Amino acid sequence: MDTTLNCIIIDDEPLARELLKSYVSRTPALNLSGDYESAAEAVRAVTGGKADLILLDIDMPMLNGIEFAAIVPPSCRIIYVTAYEQYALQGFRVNALDYLLKPVSYPEFLRAVSKALDWKRMYDAYENHISGCSSPSSSASQTTSDGLLTIRADYRLIQIRLDTILYVEVRKDRVIFFRSEGEPVSSLMTLSDLEARLPADRFMRVHRSYIVNLARIEVVERSRIVFGKTYIPVSDTRREEFLSRLRPV
Repeated sequence: MDTTLNCIIIDDEPLARELLKSYVSRTPALNLSGDYESAAEAVRAVTGGKADLILLDIDMPMLNGIEFAAIVPPSCRIIYVTAYEQYALQGFRVNALDYLLKPVSYPEFLRAVSKALDWKRMYDAYENHISGCSSPSSSASQTTSDGLLTIRADYRLIQIRLDTILYVEVRKDRVIFFRSEGEPVSSLMTLSDLEARLPADRFMRVHRSYIVNLARIEVVERSRIVFGKTYIPVSDTRREEFLSRLRPV
């Protein structure tokens, strides 16, 4: 089945909205669910799950496009369409699929939509896979019997070998995997959900913000676990259990 994206347009400039509407109408894979002249007006549509894709301006009154990204659910993605290139880094930090500078040509628009379609196909395939799993907490990650953890990281699926995980840290609504191999990887989930997916005999939550791989611990100093230049605190309530699980030398 061909993938179709329900999209909304948010831009306070009427001419910009009309141009994007014309592009959407020319693109069979897109279905326009609505267009809004402010981000504030679009809050209900976005939080209500009426969109897979948002074509979003940044410089708008009341609520700008970067601030608006904080309420966008994980089932929806953003393509920024703006006249201001200085916001690009901020845009990608909030997991935008693309960042287009006005005036946007139709070929540029199609390339960005292609990224959105790739993301949507992967997202749907992963959700279909997860729907067959018994645990509702597996929506953002799944552990396989061969020691791999599959996580959803933005519009990608990434497999992480459990034995490469040093520790995991939660920051706001994302968890970040710090590994012995490769760059850190983040995923939208809670630390409690992840804790339920990790093997309890190998991983331990030592603090409200950290899970550690017990087998990768080499140094403990003053109730802190040392990974290179990083110090992981062990909370008072978990210290006794943690020390009892360390293998004596």
